[in-house]
Amino acid sequence: MKNTINRITSITKSTSFGSARGHMERKLRSFIFALFRTVIIIGTSYVILSPLIGIIASSFFSNEDSYSPVVYLIPQAPTFERYRLAILRMDYFNVLGNMMLYVIGLTIIQLVVCSMAGYGFARFNFPFKKILFAFVIVTIVLPFHMIMYPLYTTFQNFTPFGLMGLFNDGNSVNLLGTPWPVFIMTLLGTGLRSGLYIFIFTQFFRGLPKEIEEAALIDGAGSFRTFSQVMLPNAAPAIVTVTIFSVVWQYNDNFYGRLFNVGDNILLSRRISTLQATIANVDAVRDPSISTLYVYAGVVMMILPLLIIYVFLQKYLIEGIERSGIVG
Repeated sequence: MKNTINRITSITKSTSFGSARGHMERKLRSFIFALFRTVIIIGTSYVILSPLIGIIASSFFSNEDSYSPVVYLIPQAPTFERYRLAILRMDYFNVLGNMMLYVIGLTIIQLVVCSMAGYGFARFNFPFKKILFAFVIVTIVLPFHMIMYPLYTTFQNFTPFGLMGLFNDGNSVNLLGTPWPVFIMTLLGTGLRSGLYIFIFTQFFRGLPKEIEEAALIDGAGSFRTFSQVMLPNAAPAIVTVTIFSVVWQYNDNFYGRLFNVGDNILLSRRISTLQATIANVDAVRDPSISTLYVYAGVVMMILPLLIIYVFLQKYLIEGIERSGIVG
């Protein structure tokens, strides 16, 4: 009996020891995996962000830091002079205000037009529906450079159906040098990334239950009232996603800005592209290594509004992408 008890005790101790050892091994493996994952994430993030980190650090360099061979990222005599002069020569706050009005106007138009188009594709049957939706998909994958020349000539001699000649002595209207080409394209659903936004709204409206519309129809609501008062409030995730995408892409757009020569008083990117020459001519900064630092400061000032938007709306952006069907 005593031997049996001793044997059971030894087996219990051995089992407990084995269980504790297995638990420690699992914790060790989990720690090693977490450490490896952290190193990979930090390394990948640094590779991606290193150019931006270098630009931000260099924008605070003084002349001495720029010429010093021992200064890499951390300036020894940091200065805000680059930002002061860059803001002054770019007319930053005035141009930023004009640009935000321009971007917000385009975003509102895209929300209205693309949501209506997406709802139509998702809920109504009409002739050539599949073909038209295929054209929407084509606009997503079609490179902008393939339609660059037709767009340029269209708005250089703008006369839809020859109607402009009735009001302009038979001549077409040149819309280049104004933001009107971008607004017209956006209003017609062919603006920057409008095809993608129509696709997002279409996928989202398809995922909403039809019982919602049927209940609205029973209550006497028409198609437009159902769309505006019932479907749009339920499409908040898609609206947030499209709003953020539209603001960011319109803000960063340089293709249409250059193609249509929208104007230096509207686009910050146009001011940055000429900032180095302006600094050299107006302020007599002839050394390229020094004048480039002012350009870096201008780039940081242009990125700053987007970073603020992302910090405050990051949660809604991720939620909207997950619920809008864009990843499906």
